[in-house]
Amino acid sequence: MQQSSFFKSFLILFLAAILFVVAKPYLPKKLFPEQQATANQVVDSTVIEAISEAEATDELNYAEADSMGNQPIVYVDESGIQFPSETAQSYTGNQHLISFYEKLRLLESNPNQSVRIAYFGDSMTDGDLIVQDLRSAFQSQFGGTGVGFVPLVSESAGSRSSVKHSFGGSWKDQNFVTSKYSRYAFGINGHVFYPTDSLAWVRYEAGRQANVASLPNPTLFYGTSRKNGRLKVTYGKDSLWYKLDGNLALNTLRIGKSDLKKFRADFIEADSIPIYGFNFDNGKGVHIDNFSQRGNSGMPLSKLNPQLLNQFQKKLGYDLIILHYGTNVLNYGTKNYNWYQRGMQKAIANLRAGFPGVPILLISAADKATKYDMEMRTDSAVVPLTLAQRKLAVETRSGFINLFELMGGNGSMVRWVDEAPALANKDYTHFNFRGAKKVASLFYQKLQSGFITYKRLKSKVATEAVLPENDSIPDEEM
Repeated sequence: MQQSSFFKSFLILFLAAILFVVAKPYLPKKLFPEQQATANQVVDSTVIEAISEAEATDELNYAEADSMGNQPIVYVDESGIQFPSETAQSYTGNQHLISFYEKLRLLESNPNQSVRIAYFGDSMTDGDLIVQDLRSAFQSQFGGTGVGFVPLVSESAGSRSSVKHSFGGSWKDQNFVTSKYSRYAFGINGHVFYPTDSLAWVRYEAGRQANVASLPNPTLFYGTSRKNGRLKVTYGKDSLWYKLDGNLALNTLRIGKSDLKKFRADFIEADSIPIYGFNFDNGKGVHIDNFSQRGNSGMPLSKLNPQLLNQFQKKLGYDLIILHYGTNVLNYGTKNYNWYQRGMQKAIANLRAGFPGVPILLISAADKATKYDMEMRTDSAVVPLTLAQRKLAVETRSGFINLFELMGGNGSMVRWVDEAPALANKDYTHFNFRGAKKVASLFYQKLQSGFITYKRLKSKVATEAVLPENDSIPDEEM
């Protein structure tokens, strides 16, 4: 009986194996294709529109070749500084980050100076991942305390450790990813919030990391309104009341003490006031604001109002803008990203109108693995997308970090997932907290490398500007 059962089991397995070999040529290459967004996922409306336009011209069916190849990129001297020429393949665009590096140099010699970075991203930076570690690295070297700008309501509030953030009551959230238009302009973080009843509140508590262990200079940012509201701020046993007077396009209100550990803010009769968020910083050193949004392709940045961004810039003073996108444009069945380049060119032009003279650094998509023939491998769309992002950086005169190559290139996401302990999640798309910390370290090293080169070039220019004593007076004047 045992021999008969064993033989039957063996025969079934043998026939199944033969059937698989025969049927394999007719099976799809992707046995488990990527799912499109469901009702529980955020859908970027600008991507849907751009994809539809590209489909109408049949553009998506033609793969875009790497038109840049390995062409040389030679920089033009700016204020005596000229970074070494590069090839397109090794492009960093550090020449375009000179003003940022100069601000870092000034801060290094004067700790009372300040440098501020706006980090725009998607779900890769959700919960302050990557950004919190980059912020910590900068603040540890250059000084600065505070977590920066934090929204009123956040889908990732519960998973964020750099600041403890909770909220309640009834809030209406309009954002530039899911909404085409807003009653009032979207804030710098792409959101505008309205407390729709008198029970709406938010609570913030400082994180435990060294440089964010307090909430320095808590300041509320809100928009214009014909009707005033009130704000009740509670910290400890004390409560203070404030008037929310929305006379300007962008208003600020400094609340409480200068260095709180935690507080609660209740919004009373403020349902007509557009509210953007709170900022926490001590006014010196380095500060990095995390403007992450799940589902964001980056193209919705073109919806931000440049005039309102001008007002944010006057109050916060950014020295670098980082754009870290790509995860949400990989699943549309194409390897032609001309449509994405066009959309991001509009977004970058809009940011430059809002933040005149502020340099931009683009970070490419990370590796992403998909199952092909029962094996997890780099998704075939990753390399075409990173090439398109590199081309975008070159054409817009932006800095560039190729995260795909930085983390190891082809097959790297599988290796990061298989590490012990793992550096990425089993979705083969997102980093976990360990991987995010490693990525932040890699970014910091790249920026430090550019900064060190800048200081060397700056020193060389200063040395060459000093004439020898014998040549200090021209012969004609002797």
